[in-house]
Amino acid sequence: MRIGELAALAGVSTRTVRHYHHLNLLPEPERLANGYREYRLRDAVALTRVRRLAELGMSLDEIRDVLADDQGRELREVLLELDADLARQQETIGVRRNRLAALLAETDLHPDSTVSPEMATVLRDLSVEGSKFAEMDRELLALMDTVADPADRAEFIDLFRPLTEPEALARGHALYARLDELADADPGDPRVSTLAADLAAHFPDEMATAMLANLDSAPEHMRPATPEDADGGQWLTTMYGELSAAQAEVFRLVMVMLKERA
Repeated sequence: MRIGELAALAGVSTRTVRHYHHLNLLPEPERLANGYREYRLRDAVALTRVRRLAELGMSLDEIRDVLADDQGRELREVLLELDADLARQQETIGVRRNRLAALLAETDLHPDSTVSPEMATVLRDLSVEGSKFAEMDRELLALMDTVADPADRAEFIDLFRPLTEPEALARGHALYARLDELADADPGDPRVSTLAADLAAHFPDEMATAMLANLDSAPEHMRPATPEDADGGQWLTTMYGELSAAQAEVFRLVMVMLKERA
């Protein structure tokens, strides 16, 4: 039979047959005097064997190794590895489907709903409708949740849990409103220092410690004023680009107060 007949019999394309020849997965018959290759039953058997192994998910390199082993020992080893890979994929798919089911059960879906379930709970509690500062805070937390190392994400989210308690939540919403009021204010506005003190008091000790531990790259004008306190933080740098002058001064003073508290 010719290559087209062989391919049709095995359920593959002639291009696939030629590719298997190129990779030495399928022996290539000698050409006859008329220039055509004549395939026989053994070629069809070999071709369907390659197809079956490929359909199991084996790579062509793995198939080549398996076919080179007459006793089938390599096949058992490869199939065990393949089974383990499929089990891991199945577990991952199950986790993703459960996450999708939880998302589809929500009545108010939005892009930030796709953060980790734990952070989604925090964001839902911290949200304040109409507050520009709360929205910025929400976006920053969603960003940090996405880029955080999975091993550190749970610890990061745990820092915010105290702020979702009813009393702290109400206090936090009021602080958001006061920060919004400073959007167009001067850094010397008397409300700045008062708000900074209230905001510093609002942060739990664990969160304050974490904030100070990461202060190593903030811009000079965001750093605490005293020499011994002159270090910064990436989170502060990120936030600073979105703050007004008065709001930035609030957070500069907050860091000074947290340093003093520590």
